[in-house]
Amino acid sequence: MDVPDLASSIENLQVQRGVGTSTNGAGAFGANISMQTENYATKASGEVSASYGSFNTQKATVKASSGLLNDHWAIDTRLSSVTSDGYIDRATANMKSYFIQAGYYGEKTTIKLLTFGGNEKTYHAWDGIDSYVLPIPAYSRTYNPCGYMGDDANGNPLYYKNQTDNYVQRNYQLLGVHTFSPELSLNVGLHYTRGDGYYEEYKRDQSLLTYSLVPFSVNGTTVTTSDLVRQKKMGNDFGGGVFSFNYQKQKLSAQFGSALNNYWGKHWGDVIWVKNYVGSILPTTEYYRSKVNKLDANVYLKANYEILPKLNVYADLQYRHVGYKLQGRNDEWDDAIGAMQVLDVDKTFNFFNPKAGLFYHPNVYNDYFVSFAIANREPTRTNYTDGSKSTWPTYETLYDTELGYKYHNNVFSVGANAYFMYYHNQLVLTGKINDLGEALTDNIAKSYRSGIELVGSVKPVSWLRWDASATFSYNRIIDFAETVNVVDADWNPTGESVTNLYHNTPIAFTPTLLGNSMITFTKGNFEAGLQSVYVGKQFVDNTGKTDRQLPDYFLNNLRLAYSVPVKGLRGLAFTVLINNILNKMYVSNAWSSPSISQNTANPVYNQSSPVNNSFGIFPQAGRNFLAGVTVKF
Repeated sequence: MDVPDLASSIENLQVQRGVGTSTNGAGAFGANISMQTENYATKASGEVSASYGSFNTQKATVKASSGLLNDHWAIDTRLSSVTSDGYIDRATANMKSYFIQAGYYGEKTTIKLLTFGGNEKTYHAWDGIDSYVLPIPAYSRTYNPCGYMGDDANGNPLYYKNQTDNYVQRNYQLLGVHTFSPELSLNVGLHYTRGDGYYEEYKRDQSLLTYSLVPFSVNGTTVTTSDLVRQKKMGNDFGGGVFSFNYQKQKLSAQFGSALNNYWGKHWGDVIWVKNYVGSILPTTEYYRSKVNKLDANVYLKANYEILPKLNVYADLQYRHVGYKLQGRNDEWDDAIGAMQVLDVDKTFNFFNPKAGLFYHPNVYNDYFVSFAIANREPTRTNYTDGSKSTWPTYETLYDTELGYKYHNNVFSVGANAYFMYYHNQLVLTGKINDLGEALTDNIAKSYRSGIELVGSVKPVSWLRWDASATFSYNRIIDFAETVNVVDADWNPTGESVTNLYHNTPIAFTPTLLGNSMITFTKGNFEAGLQSVYVGKQFVDNTGKTDRQLPDYFLNNLRLAYSVPVKGLRGLAFTVLINNILNKMYVSNAWSSPSISQNTANPVYNQSSPVNNSFGIFPQAGRNFLAGVTVKF
């Protein structure tokens, strides 16, 4: 979704790990995020907020609400603008968004029409920094290689000004709720989304052939490789409908629902400029084009029943059908056919996703639960386009078992949740990225994620609260085969590869320890919050090698807020955010692309063979701030 500042129109947001309930989406797998937009304002009101912070970050939001008109009608609106120079060199962002909600609110019927969307233009900063570059004095943590065109006559680097990601998205939703009786109600929704965008990139020393371009002559010399500018474009439509009947009486609450959605997308690429090209118009500009269609239908029945006093059983049964077609030419050259890679995917998936659990509530202080769920998920478009027909992935299946307990009273609460998530053909991050900076995944036959989550909070006095959580996990791939490309003396792929076999290795990007703490102090109109976050060591790929590991880091963020009562206004509030107050120089993400030199390659590759580990990192900002003011009237 391309909807900058959507959070300003969100009333409730919930993040759930594991297999999500069917009401939160057909494809909820591993985790899901559910959002609820703000309810209408009962009285006419408005709000203006402005913020300024580090890296020339500027944010402005204007909101207006009609209040309830004629006891039934209301309109709520928002406009937002976010701009920033970015922490990374040239990583500028210019984003605009809107939100409009108009509704009829009756005693038994509510109908709402929503439209929201945004447009963005951001400079590329997705390549990271090669690990060997960072210690070199000429480079800094903010170095950005994207858009590099070469050096000028004085040896100064030149960068392409329009190395940008451009996207526009519009969303439309028609939602209805009708109550037939105290026991029975109906929810209905129709939606449509249109998105259009493109990447524009300067590419150096590109083979003209791989862009379907004919070599040309300059001063009697045939040019087969050259610098060029390309645009990778897309246009897509997504529409459908959902409904659910909700029933609740005495010991039983049940829901029957269904959804039918369809996605249509087109992807194509144009070369808009070639260095030193003779002539004003290129004979061929479009070098690939493909289209995709995805039909997604599901039906579900879920229920919660009190089988014994204080003991409830829960079940959620979902059937899901996915029809997926991807046809055309990919953006990758295929030497075997002397043309762009052919895309001809026609897949059908039929999934049954059951979930069940028990909840025990013996008294007002204690809660227990146990649950088991099975979920399936199909590959995405990039899983197909970033591979070849011989390596196209299959769907993945998750078996999720959880057991939990929570104690709570008026002063403190504590809880523990143990989980074991076993996967068949899990699409695991490989640590590699494609030429657009997107993370690549690959099917792993057998793997699992296990651990325990601890949460707690204490409020010893009315003005002080401490919330904390920690996750201890053990995440493993049972058997893993790493494919390492062989390169020549100039680091060019030879087309050969060697394989390294591993057993019981950590899953990439899964720290063993995560911790979070929030201390909140409230006194009158003043509030202060200190957030502390710990992220343990994590591996960039699935080999478990220490030279492909990110160090742990500990961050502290401070939030200060003060509201001033002003006559004639609903509120005047000031906020200050100071992130990373201890100025920790840390890295949150990376990529890994190992290779082996041709002269060291051998038919049987083992873990002791010398590997050139091309390793990229993404340094994060040190201490930074954002200050804002909000006026409500």
